[in-house]
Amino acid sequence: MNKYDTIVIGNGPCGISCAIYLKRYGFNPIVVGKDMGALAKAHKVENYYGVMPISGLELANLGIKQAQELGIEVITDEVLSIEFSDGFSVYCKNNIFQTKTIMLALGASRNRVQKAEKFEGCGVSYCATCDGFFYRKKKTAIIGSGEYMAHELEVLKNIIPDLTVFTDGEELAVDVNDIPVITDKIVSFDGDEILKSITTEKATYEISGCFIAKGSASGVTIAKHLGLAVDGNYITVDENMMTNIPGIFAGGDIIGGLLQISKAVSDGAIAATAISKYLKK
Repeated sequence: MNKYDTIVIGNGPCGISCAIYLKRYGFNPIVVGKDMGALAKAHKVENYYGVMPISGLELANLGIKQAQELGIEVITDEVLSIEFSDGFSVYCKNNIFQTKTIMLALGASRNRVQKAEKFEGCGVSYCATCDGFFYRKKKTAIIGSGEYMAHELEVLKNIIPDLTVFTDGEELAVDVNDIPVITDKIVSFDGDEILKSITTEKATYEISGCFIAKGSASGVTIAKHLGLAVDGNYITVDENMMTNIPGIFAGGDIIGGLLQISKAVSDGAIAATAISKYLKK
């Protein structure tokens, strides 16, 4: 198992900034990211200090190159879960890492299902490990189509006998063996005070529990797994970018505020300074 001072999850401006500062402070960070997030999709960036108009993808690649030239590992992988174990263990699709501290810089939440929000805590959950036991005798759905969904499904299969996968119109990209799969687009989540059914474009299914596992594990999803304080779609941090759990920091779009590159870079630098002091203790 590879060990690092800090694992930075997210390779956008906040994450790369944090890693660069940590490296210059004399620590050994690694950056793990599945993709470059919202920045890579920006057609043109024209408001970043000292940089002439440039595409988001070019700017993202320049940041990663800068980190790599300092000797920082920047790898492409998908984080599936984080566990408390002699610090923290970060489980990815292709790697397992051990670390003393974590920096969450995944950008804004991407995998929430808006139609399900009114039933969060009343039938809808984002953490199989946390809440699976409560649905062990109920008809339960898991929504997703990729590796993250498969990871959560493995947890639920050992607890819940009556499971159905809903891909919400996406193509199933993983093997779920004999678990029923509904590929239709979801139209609504229905019930009174608690979830009672899911309606797709073709039918209505009686469902008492639902786990959201679309896309990759977002910052808010990871926060819910770990018990981090959140405010809506954002992780709550103090003035040093530390969450309510010592050793776990967050910054950039995932903590809200001004959703701009300049603010993300600043968050990364502030977090790195705080992480440096934390590690020295």
